[in-house]
Amino acid sequence: MTRIPLEVCVDTLEGAWTAAENGADRIELCAALSEGGLTPSQGFMVAAARLPVPVYAMIRPRSGNFEYSDLEKALMLRDIHAAEKAGLAGIVIGAVDSQHNLDRDFLAASLNGTRLPATLHRAIDTAGDYEKAIEDAITLGFERVLTSGQASKAEHGLSLLQQAVNVAAGRISIMAGSGVTAANASQILKRSGVQELHASCSSVKPLPEPQDLETRLGFVSEAGIKDTDGNVVQALRRAMDQFTEAAA
Repeated sequence: MTRIPLEVCVDTLEGAWTAAENGADRIELCAALSEGGLTPSQGFMVAAARLPVPVYAMIRPRSGNFEYSDLEKALMLRDIHAAEKAGLAGIVIGAVDSQHNLDRDFLAASLNGTRLPATLHRAIDTAGDYEKAIEDAITLGFERVLTSGQASKAEHGLSLLQQAVNVAAGRISIMAGSGVTAANASQILKRSGVQELHASCSSVKPLPEPQDLETRLGFVSEAGIKDTDGNVVQALRRAMDQFTEAAA
């Protein structure tokens, strides 16, 4: 059994390097992970292109749902161009229409307008017809689908994740994400059969010194700052490798 890819989502350059140096096979580059991940700045993209692993840019102009206006779609197309110009390896994108079907026309325009491979993100978890959305993703030419099996956490969506793998039948990679940890990675892999895992691998780091003003103004949480944790990345990578060895 070959190595199972681990993708780590990050929203800082330090976090991106931490993930890459501790076992991540690919980076999902975002801004504002607290909002589920938004499009990173152009400067962030350019800097992240120097990482030693492939970096895919999130293309999401705002938080909230995945039905976008024409103005938002135009912005997303420009952001895709920026990711390509920055030298990144791919993009992560998704969109649905008012009926919660994948927005095929817009996604086709997005993928056809770039040479970059693309991951369909968790917009698929809002699809009314999950199986049809997977078939649509294959037809559109996506490289992989990031999904939790339409559950809040991947470990609670194992049945649909397995269904996704069966529907895909090797035509597209199914990557489980949301709440993936070293503690549940083996169960998710064994019971769903997904080919890849996605995680934030983050922890809350205590503030180096009191920041009463920033905390009072709401800029900094009293608990500290959340960022990628190299030990968490290593633990998840180790759990995945142990699963692979046991399955060999």
